[in-house]
Amino acid sequence: MKKLNLLLCALLISGCSWFGGDDEDEIKPAELVKFEQQVKIKKQWSTKVGGGNKKFWSSLRPAASSDTVFAADHEGKVSAIDIATGKRLWSTELDVSISGGVGYAPGQVLVGSIEGEVYVLNAADGSVIWTATVSSEILASPQGNGDVVAVQTIDNKLFALDGENGDVLWQHEDDAPLLTVRGTSAPLVTERMILAGFDSGKLIAFNPENGSLIWESRLALPKGRTDLERMVDVDGPALLVDDVIYAVTYQGRLGAISRGTGRSLWFQDGSSHSSPAYSSGQVFVSEADSTVRGFSSGSGQVDWTNDQLFLRRVTGPAVLSGYIAVADAEGYLHLLSTEDGSFVARTKVDGSGVSAPMLTVGDSLIVQSNGGSLSAFKIQ
Repeated sequence: MKKLNLLLCALLISGCSWFGGDDEDEIKPAELVKFEQQVKIKKQWSTKVGGGNKKFWSSLRPAASSDTVFAADHEGKVSAIDIATGKRLWSTELDVSISGGVGYAPGQVLVGSIEGEVYVLNAADGSVIWTATVSSEILASPQGNGDVVAVQTIDNKLFALDGENGDVLWQHEDDAPLLTVRGTSAPLVTERMILAGFDSGKLIAFNPENGSLIWESRLALPKGRTDLERMVDVDGPALLVDDVIYAVTYQGRLGAISRGTGRSLWFQDGSSHSSPAYSSGQVFVSEADSTVRGFSSGSGQVDWTNDQLFLRRVTGPAVLSGYIAVADAEGYLHLLSTEDGSFVARTKVDGSGVSAPMLTVGDSLIVQSNGGSLSAFKIQ
């Protein structure tokens, strides 16, 4: 099975303009537009959580409990930071190349390595509880519910591991197309369901205890003549809001699906590598070309589109105090109105850029930069 690196996808879309190309006909990232700031983004704290994001194209999203944020770098350092103060509570050096993480389950911090190793740490002190090895590289955060840890691997497999000792409870292997985007989606784990998205464009819900199929839903069907045109990977984690699941594929569709039955409620054409976000009856998506769109959560109707960040490689959207936040490859944090998608605020996070999905905890937005800084922002 071949995996197409996201960097190659970017080059296919935009030529070499991100890397200093001088062809006047090349499609280049949008220049930042000026606007009148309506609110102010205030940095609460910032701390270093390890080395930069230079060796891998994959990104590491932080995870959090109610009062602690957990972050990792690609060199194996995992840290716990107090959300209120930014104080470091503990750090653990695993001496492995972390490529999938961080996930959180009650009392546990979960990370995965480029060698297919799963590490489960004690959330209180960072000590290693257990380790396990799965079939191949882990590019998405392992997720758990305290009893089961779910891990997706780059070879399109899903593993369910015992939360106490890491023993394999069951595994599922999905059919993989010849060509796929380099990436996997983190599974969604609840007490009664493990939901996984696959490179085939399918969402499958499993019984956590035995792996039996609860339902299967296809978000998108491959289209086009070439393998490149037919990629419909689910690379962003699905989002659960009440009894509705929202998920999006690359070169496919955004869909709303019933949690209980897998029945499709609505679809809209879309293409994204990131998870959707939700706020007050709207669903938000960062498209693969960095267009940001807002949809009605009930009907799927497009409420607004902001294309002024075109090709700036924005992160998936995060909701912050009633606004939509995205960050870009130059390290700018943008705040958009949920009503019409217009800009309401902007600040510079880090010149190294931001590629990891951002995390909202209460009224704080947690941002991990490519340079290894972890920062918390609030609306002032």
